[in-house]
Amino acid sequence: MDLIKRFFSYTAVDTQSDENSQTVPSTAKQMNLARQLKAELESMGLEDVFMDDMGYVYATLPANTDKKLPTIGFISHMDTSPSMSGKDVKPRIVENYQGGDIVLNEEQNIVLSPSLFPELDAHKGEDIIVTDGTTLLGADDKAGIAEIITAVEYLQQHPEIKHGKVRVGFNPDEEIGMGAAHFDVERFGCDFGYTVDGGEVGEMEYENFNAAKAVFKIQGLEVHPGYAKGKMVNASLLASELIQMFPSDETPGTTCGYEGFYHLVGLGGEVDNAQAVFIIRDHDRAKFEARKAFAQQVADRMNGKYGQGTVLATVTDQYYNMKEQIDKVPFVVDIACEAMKMAGVEPVKVPIRGGTDGAQLSFKGLPCPNLFAGGMNFHGRYEWVPVQSMEKAMMTVVRIIELVGKRAW
Repeated sequence: MDLIKRFFSYTAVDTQSDENSQTVPSTAKQMNLARQLKAELESMGLEDVFMDDMGYVYATLPANTDKKLPTIGFISHMDTSPSMSGKDVKPRIVENYQGGDIVLNEEQNIVLSPSLFPELDAHKGEDIIVTDGTTLLGADDKAGIAEIITAVEYLQQHPEIKHGKVRVGFNPDEEIGMGAAHFDVERFGCDFGYTVDGGEVGEMEYENFNAAKAVFKIQGLEVHPGYAKGKMVNASLLASELIQMFPSDETPGTTCGYEGFYHLVGLGGEVDNAQAVFIIRDHDRAKFEARKAFAQQVADRMNGKYGQGTVLATVTDQYYNMKEQIDKVPFVVDIACEAMKMAGVEPVKVPIRGGTDGAQLSFKGLPCPNLFAGGMNFHGRYEWVPVQSMEKAMMTVVRIIELVGKRAW
């Protein structure tokens, strides 16, 4: 099947995940795409095709050489972001884009403009896939799925490319941070792998944030406001005071690159009790630990001022920087960079200001950098992906497999 037709067939399936769900997968509709992928992989003649009851799909392209080679894997996620609907996606191709605004929806005056998204200018002359502006596109990460499966199909059609055993895996719930939670690394059985879940062409990511969540529960004392002097403790006002203790120049809106931050993601309460929730991020492990310690110090200072038990801080680690693991196997990055060059792409090593399934998988014993999938402006109505970027991502996967087959191990 053609790469783009394959991609469009996946975007037709609503797979939006739900961060408030307690089920796995978080939404039953993700199973629809899982079943579709399982059937497609079986129809292609892949081996060991398996889907578990949580919607994780695995399959094998067997080796076509007797040479002893490592088993490599490629992984993408099926779900789309909870941030915007992925139902009834209407993708279309703007052929030979020549610059300027792209009207996504004339009736609702939704326009994709290089004045707001200047990266469009780098893709003049290419074919841009967009939506009608009422949904996200789902290139994150259905483009990755299409690229992996089309790469496998390409290898089937080109037996002259000798390769070892190749595994593919597709999982639910990456967008809510749970994609790797139930990924069966042992069943996958790979020496190393790659997620295909990045953005712009050439991006090669193997450094991500260390991540933690800090929840502050604040206890107040509610009394009748007419008789409150010297008695009332307003938990909501204390929450405001607590928030002001965090540095205002260390937020997502004031940092970039390797700079870490504190991000207020939840706030609620009344007089009697309140809660503030922060996420804490930093690439550097020592700075990350210092940030977590600072969060606890904020609670301690509040308790010192208002009495013990006023603020309870719970700081929980979420994931760590995969660079700690990738540095042990640097050839994984070297192979990917060489493969990109073979596919006509200049590698760009960029730090991930977030996390990926690959970060968690790396700490589970599967070194797993993240490769570009080509999409841009993920999670919203302005998401787009060039056809040519997807083709280059697909060929990068092919060339990685080819290089592993040629390398002396």
